[in-house]
Amino acid sequence: MTRGVTSQRGVTLLELMIAVTLLSLLSLGMVLALRLGISALTRADDRLMANRRAAGAQRILFEELEGLIPAMGVCGVSQPGSGASGPMPNRAPFFQGEPAAMRLVSTYSVQESFRGRPHILEMAVIPGEGAGVRLVVNELPYLGPFSTGPLCDLRPGSSLPQFTPVAPAPTSFVLADKLAYCRFWYLTPPLGPNDLERWQPAWTRAAWPLAVRVEMAPLEAKPAEVQPITVTAPIYVRRSPEIPYGDF
Repeated sequence: MTRGVTSQRGVTLLELMIAVTLLSLLSLGMVLALRLGISALTRADDRLMANRRAAGAQRILFEELEGLIPAMGVCGVSQPGSGASGPMPNRAPFFQGEPAAMRLVSTYSVQESFRGRPHILEMAVIPGEGAGVRLVVNELPYLGPFSTGPLCDLRPGSSLPQFTPVAPAPTSFVLADKLAYCRFWYLTPPLGPNDLERWQPAWTRAAWPLAVRVEMAPLEAKPAEVQPITVTAPIYVRRSPEIPYGDF
């Protein structure tokens, strides 16, 4: 009598090891692809945020300059009534224009935009971290002409105020960083009928300029990113320093 032969199907240990190896390689490939995708997304997001910061800083700088208020300061006098009686002897247009420093009163501030009260803006070019320079701004509340007193002084016989140096503080806002250079220029009105408007590196008049230009260049050129560029802002002033206005 012949017995039936039964067969059993299965896998060998070698086949199991091959399957596990292939599954491991497939999982490794998926993990590497996921890591590359996340890394590319992170780099794109960082570049986008850097571009937004650069564009936003340039817009803020333009708004701050264009929002200039032709305020008259009382230099050297910090409290009402502390000066001489009669007309204010230290009354002068409050505007400081130097190649690497600038002070003005503006309706725009980083903290409150156009919604808050005016601020005294102190802009300065300072050394950067490691190399290059950076542009920073301090914002001080403008509470009237007497709030400008500690920042400037008016020498006898002079109509141009002398300002204290602009010092950066921990609360300073960085408008632009990693710059090869940054300098201020001021557009002066013509002195006579045959004269032309001129850009000057320093402001030496007891008035306000027609425009302000901030020249900037990046320390390292990166074509794929938004780079700091020169900002030119017109100044709309309809006030004469010779006319006494009733603002204080």
